[in-house]
Amino acid sequence: MGFFRIRTTVDERPGRLASLATALADKGGNILGLSVQPDTDGTVDEFVTDIPASPEAVREALEAAGGRRVRIVPATAHELTDEPTRTLLLAARLRTAPWRLPEILGELLRADDARWVYGASAALARSEDGDGDEGEAVELPDPGLLVVPVAPRRSIRLRRSGLPFTLTEAARAAAMVRLAQPPAEPSAAEGPVRLADGAEVQVKPLTSLYREALRDLHERCSPETRRFRYFTANPTLPPRTFDRLCDRSRGQSLVAGHDGQVVALASLMFTADPGIAEIAFLVEDRWQGRGLGGRLARMLLAQARDLGFAEVRATLLYDNTRMRRLLSSLGATLTHTEDPGVMEARIAVGVMATASPS
Repeated sequence: MGFFRIRTTVDERPGRLASLATALADKGGNILGLSVQPDTDGTVDEFVTDIPASPEAVREALEAAGGRRVRIVPATAHELTDEPTRTLLLAARLRTAPWRLPEILGELLRADDARWVYGASAALARSEDGDGDEGEAVELPDPGLLVVPVAPRRSIRLRRSGLPFTLTEAARAAAMVRLAQPPAEPSAAEGPVRLADGAEVQVKPLTSLYREALRDLHERCSPETRRFRYFTANPTLPPRTFDRLCDRSRGQSLVAGHDGQVVALASLMFTADPGIAEIAFLVEDRWQGRGLGGRLARMLLAQARDLGFAEVRATLLYDNTRMRRLLSSLGATLTHTEDPGVMEARIAVGVMATASPS
């Protein structure tokens, strides 16, 4: 018998995890640890097991149960530590010795190597236009290489053989980096925003004071714009929906105003999963294509990051090409749902790309 760390990707469907657990049990395996991580093309299930079967036999069983890209590497009893407890202990060490950040990131992700990189090497972790933010981990084409920006032209490079890094792990690394940095001044999600064409809008949190202005916005929007936002062209916003958008315990919404009118609404809504939030936008037709949606989206993603979310999702109609372009520019992974007319976008907050104007 031996300890193994087993990782496999499965389609995000009910019963997949149970199928994998049954396959391991059929091989005599005892599951000692389990984690579930969202990734670009499904869910990554990771097991720490004590199992008598050979790695090849385990791989075949998991593939037959629906697993993809099955990876099996040796593990030790040390890896049976409760994962949240282990992370909190590493965070406590980091607070007292922030200069040990590479070492602690290496332990967090069980990397084979973790070291500082500077200059041109560090620049690999920046977005293509050079505007990547500190603490936004970037997964490079090599799945065993992860570069986490810490400061301009200074990053931490992690390497690991056997198990590729996941987007969730990249988000965890980015969160640990932010913990090591000096506290920043809180950035209120409000104030003037100047667009590329010179127009200026005022962005403020949504409150009950905007009830009438938001009703007028919905009436000015075309049926197609309303359909893209609500999957129906209903010109009115139900009072119950407005109250939910204003409820800070259920999410955070922003409005953009110009010349006394609300011209856009952007919402970040909490979900039953404490690590995931959902975003949605409504931009008046004459303000579409001017970069306003992109600016509001980055504000929401910054809020999601500050609130501790690991992932942001959006549901959109397939024919909403403008929204598809916007979400892709933010680093989203777009997948089809069981409804051929509906897509789902997923953004790992710690690895979000720099938005280009929409």
